[in-house]
Amino acid sequence: MRLFSKSVLRSALAACTLLLSAELFAANSVGQPAPNELGRTLDGKVITLSSYAGKVVVVSFWATWCTYCLKELPILENIQNLGGEDRVQVIAVNTEERDVFRKVARTLKDLKMMLAYDPDETYAKSFGVKGIPHLVIIGRDGKIIQVYRGYGESSLDGIVADLNQAINTPAPSTVSGAK
Repeated sequence: MRLFSKSVLRSALAACTLLLSAELFAANSVGQPAPNELGRTLDGKVITLSSYAGKVVVVSFWATWCTYCLKELPILENIQNLGGEDRVQVIAVNTEERDVFRKVARTLKDLKMMLAYDPDETYAKSFGVKGIPHLVIIGRDGKIIQVYRGYGESSLDGIVADLNQAINTPAPSTVSGAK
């Protein structure tokens, strides 16, 4: 008696793939609520999207070994400075170990954008991150406006347009609950 057959295994694999794809797609879909937890501060406090209700939030996952990520950091800081703390919160989530993040945080302590870390990539996975840099623009309503994977000068016009649209969209009277 055969317990498994190729067709049963294929069906099971297809079902698992569909479930996994649906979960990743839902967590990373434009127009869907963004995950609430974004990363951790140096002292271990979880940073939540709900803490920034009514603001446009830009989240970027990055690492010090990633050349393109390092090129993106000054752009992120400019977004924070130009957007203003009353309208925009930029959160740069480092995906390396705590010791690396501690050194980075010390070096970049004068930046206005928030620095966070995610050493086991728990938060990155909830955003569907498969590579870095991975930038997510979240509207005042807590929903994902756009996702940018990788870095290229050609993306800057789209990022600027998305940010301007998000900032100029009035905050809803009640912000939708984040996941």
